[in-house]
Amino acid sequence: MKIVDAKINGIRNPVGYDLPYLICTYTLEGEYKPHTGNTRIEISLYPDFSELLYKIEGLGLHPGGVELQFVPEARRIYYYRIIMEGEEGKPVLSPVFTFETGKMGEVWEGEWIGPQKEDAFHPLLEKTFSVTKEVSRARLYICGLGLFEAFLNREKIGEEFLTPYLNHYEKGFQSFTFPLTGIKEGENRLEVLLGKGWYMGTFGLEGKDRIYGSRMAMIAEIHLEYGDGSREVIKTDGSWRYKGSCIAESGIYYGEDLDCLLWEGRDNPLKAVQVLEEGKEGLLQKDRLIDRRSLPVLIKETIPVKEVIVTPAGETVLDFGQNFAGFVSFLAEGKKGAKITLDFGEILQEGNFYRDNYREARSRFVYTADGKKEWIRPHFTFFGFRYVRVAGWEKTPDPADFCGCVLYSDMERTGFIKTNHEKLNRLYENTLWGLKSNFLDIPTDCPQRNERLGWTGDAQVFAPTASYHMDTSAFFRKFLRDLRDEQSFLSGGIPNYFPNIGHKEDVTNVWGDIAVFLPLVLYRHYGSKRDLSASYPLMRDWVEFLDKKDSERGLRSYMPNLSFQFGDWLGLDGISENSFKGGTEDAYIGAVYYYASVKGLSYAAGELSYKKDQRRYEALSEKIKEAILSEYFTPKGRLSEDTQAAYIIALKFGLWRDKEKLIAAFKERLRKDGYRIRCGFVGAPLLCTVLAEIGETELAYDFLLKEGFPGWFYAVDLGATTIWERWNSVLEDGSMSPTGMNSLNHYAYGSVMEFAYAYMAGIRPLDPGFKRALFAPEFDGRLHHVKASYDSVSGRYGIEYEIKADGTVELSLSVPPAGNALLLLPREEGGWKEEKAKREKQEGRWLPAGEHRVLCRPKRDYTRPYGEKTPLARALEDERLLGLIQKHTPILAAFVNNPEFCCRSLGDFRRLGFLPIDREKLENLIREASELQYDYFVKDEKREEKKE
Repeated sequence: MKIVDAKINGIRNPVGYDLPYLICTYTLEGEYKPHTGNTRIEISLYPDFSELLYKIEGLGLHPGGVELQFVPEARRIYYYRIIMEGEEGKPVLSPVFTFETGKMGEVWEGEWIGPQKEDAFHPLLEKTFSVTKEVSRARLYICGLGLFEAFLNREKIGEEFLTPYLNHYEKGFQSFTFPLTGIKEGENRLEVLLGKGWYMGTFGLEGKDRIYGSRMAMIAEIHLEYGDGSREVIKTDGSWRYKGSCIAESGIYYGEDLDCLLWEGRDNPLKAVQVLEEGKEGLLQKDRLIDRRSLPVLIKETIPVKEVIVTPAGETVLDFGQNFAGFVSFLAEGKKGAKITLDFGEILQEGNFYRDNYREARSRFVYTADGKKEWIRPHFTFFGFRYVRVAGWEKTPDPADFCGCVLYSDMERTGFIKTNHEKLNRLYENTLWGLKSNFLDIPTDCPQRNERLGWTGDAQVFAPTASYHMDTSAFFRKFLRDLRDEQSFLSGGIPNYFPNIGHKEDVTNVWGDIAVFLPLVLYRHYGSKRDLSASYPLMRDWVEFLDKKDSERGLRSYMPNLSFQFGDWLGLDGISENSFKGGTEDAYIGAVYYYASVKGLSYAAGELSYKKDQRRYEALSEKIKEAILSEYFTPKGRLSEDTQAAYIIALKFGLWRDKEKLIAAFKERLRKDGYRIRCGFVGAPLLCTVLAEIGETELAYDFLLKEGFPGWFYAVDLGATTIWERWNSVLEDGSMSPTGMNSLNHYAYGSVMEFAYAYMAGIRPLDPGFKRALFAPEFDGRLHHVKASYDSVSGRYGIEYEIKADGTVELSLSVPPAGNALLLLPREEGGWKEEKAKREKQEGRWLPAGEHRVLCRPKRDYTRPYGEKTPLARALEDERLLGLIQKHTPILAAFVNNPEFCCRSLGDFRRLGFLPIDREKLENLIREASELQYDYFVKDEKREEKKE
């Protein structure tokens, strides 16, 4: 057995992070025996642990981690290890792990410095210092605004890009700790390049610039520790110098102009920096400096050029084959003065380059060459793109001279799904790329146009899927703290997006309810009560904000009292299919989410043993529930809002007078809608999950696997490599929808993958942090082979199953050493049948740690898709079924495209007496249809016959 994946606050060997508390997590690999659970954690200043600073022992296995009651000091490296009692009392030792603190609020010796006020160019600041003794440890503590890159002796320090990322600047600037490994004896030079970024570049929906500051600045300290025990601090002060860099302009939306000849023929001397006086330079104050919260933004992947295209318009376009966020690096070897321009786009139109959907975002990189052969990249921007138009290249571009650099926050992949269905696999990958493209320090809506904001509604609906895909614990912890910082300006409200420039007060439900929903998603996945308690004030203040808004009306209605609601954004059942809002009443949606937030807060209070709060919010939730039932449900249980989204959220959050009546009405609504998706951002992300929760899994698969508009495969069939903002952001002919708001890299509808993990694969937590998990896969013959796994904080849960032609299902399951799983399968014929022929009559069974193989025969034969509940329209997908209909009931064959009848089930036609259908022939049709197998299984049987 091995102890692996140790993290502090969700981060491996963190350096310089803000650590208000310490949560240690780890997992186990190898064989685990239940009696080996006595564990201790040790912390030392020395890697040999010759002297312990802290020890906690008597621990069991903690999926949510162990809170270490240890208070570290500033600028120290701490070593820690986990020791577990193994077999026969032999200890199992982990590798040695570390965490290193930053400044921790320590007073800065360095000063804020910058170029003289008249120099508005992008500066390169520098300091030369000499080292005459052996250096045992060197650290750079630094913050640069808007963005910075630091270089030691011309080598970039660290691998991060766009530091210090997007901060809540009015609350604090992140400072970073970098180990300096390149210091040499003699003269050394530290250089810091500054850019505009979010801090002072053009940003936000209003297109303002200099939002938080009007000049670029930095503060830094180099702490040197020498082998003889002496120390030295080199700090930012008036001795630093600066000159103009080769960056002529930069911006998040703008892109970058990198001109290596910018200063040719012009004076660009080194000048003395200006020391910026505290309190006279806007937000630039030392007491705003905080240790870092953001995960590193790194080049996580590289993508080669798939194809070089010469368009009908004569343009040269690089196709990377994948929509992503990042930049392009290229090998420049042009003549001095040559100008190379890269423009970025997501799609071609009529074979030509297109970028109109980027709106006001210039999104361009321009490089002016000095004649040197070198790899070139931008410094202070990023792009969302698949296609790059290249202008100024002297010859036909060689694909090897370009590299697509994929940027996103440094999260570890935790979820994996592969099926026999190639389109579903592509859809899965598209949702994963949606995450990669938009989890760049904050969860943005899109990476390409003049937006790229942390829209809270998008993040709220996608968080469950995201937390299956990747370890989001540290990433979302930072975002929650951003929201908490902004909440202090809104009297408890939660902004629609971050940064909320100008502290707009038009907050809304669904979006603002992220304050409760997101901490609960993280608690469910990672199991940390300490993190939940840290988020509790955010959760509570949001609910209290809504409660106070209600009370402002005098007579309480227990309904939200907000001036605006987004409602079911981009729903298709609005005034038109291109309307911004769907047809579900805004007030109803707001009320349901108000209820859900109060209910969730009550649950959180209970988990944290805040009994008084638990009782208060449980009572409040009951009043809200009664208000919703009174306003929107008839006494006999009919829901007045007869829309898909209305039923979905009522069922999701447990609002009904008569659940079965509500389910029946929901199913009838879906039939009336022709089993077409009509809901938007509120309903669609939950559609398949809710159908599974009410036992309509086959219908959930129908929606998931549906071809055509609207549906998840519509974009796949049109070549999408990410998720789109609208179902029809691209029309069937390949042209962009003329709706004015179209991103081809929006992840909200990718939330459907929560259904794939939780129900198709069936991996769900029974306890927070997956200490105990559930394997409850929902089978469907269209997906006869599914393989999935999830690397939880308790270890990897894996499942693979295959439906055989004889109707049996073979499963392979793995349970991690620190886990336990309950296996629930559809009711079987004859009980269990395992590899050892052991039989058990119960439907569910606990699986201990280890590998397990199971063979079951469900009562339902999943190889046979048809029966009396089959919609007539399914005949369009299977010529064999259509042939049976033509044989037995020719009149029905004429109705397979008729919207009035095609969504009726075969059994429904028994009750439609006005149609001239012979009842006996209809029954023969249903009987023969029920004997049909999916094509795959028919072919599989024939293959087996040949083998025999």
